[in-house]
Amino acid sequence: MINVCANCGNYRPDKEIRQNPSRAICPDCEHSHPFVQQPLFIICGPSGGGKTAVCRRLLGQNLPFIPLEADILYNAAIVHSDDAFRDFNEMWLRVCKNIGQAGKPVALFHSGGLPQHIEPCVERRYFDTVYYLALVAEDAAITARLEARPAWRGCTPENIAKQVAYNQWLRQEEPQSTPVITILDTTQANIKETSLEVITWIQEILSE
Repeated sequence: MINVCANCGNYRPDKEIRQNPSRAICPDCEHSHPFVQQPLFIICGPSGGGKTAVCRRLLGQNLPFIPLEADILYNAAIVHSDDAFRDFNEMWLRVCKNIGQAGKPVALFHSGGLPQHIEPCVERRYFDTVYYLALVAEDAAITARLEARPAWRGCTPENIAKQVAYNQWLRQEEPQSTPVITILDTTQANIKETSLEVITWIQEILSE
């Protein structure tokens, strides 16, 4: 919707963004139109960290944000191509941008939604700030949660090892990233407790 210029009709996601009030400028005809520039909340982390369970619990609640699970648009091709993964992230930013025009920001539960994947995207310009929260746990907890999944989920020893390595990397290295990733350890928390922590994290940011 926003990417199609209402004046010249060209499709340009790379519009110039100006503030006070927020508006987008078409690079082809310089047509200016207002839009709602929302923040974006990305909840990332390894499989087994609790992302899907938390997102599922938040659905239907009267919240100041819209929870969405990135896997609903997942295509296996994204794990084999850097270009396809970039397109996947651009698509989700575009979806979140357009949903935000209804008046609420989106909380996107996206395993690979790290700053190095999101910040370079063309569609990133439409959000005033992107906030990152990683749900992690102790390695043994991640392993146990994944081993308990049904076989169709594909949690082979090799895949579990990859998720444990990702979990370790987030716990040890990623807090030093820019923008910062807030780390939430879910080892001892149940889904209700983790969900409340995610809600509180978002509400505190929105209240600032």
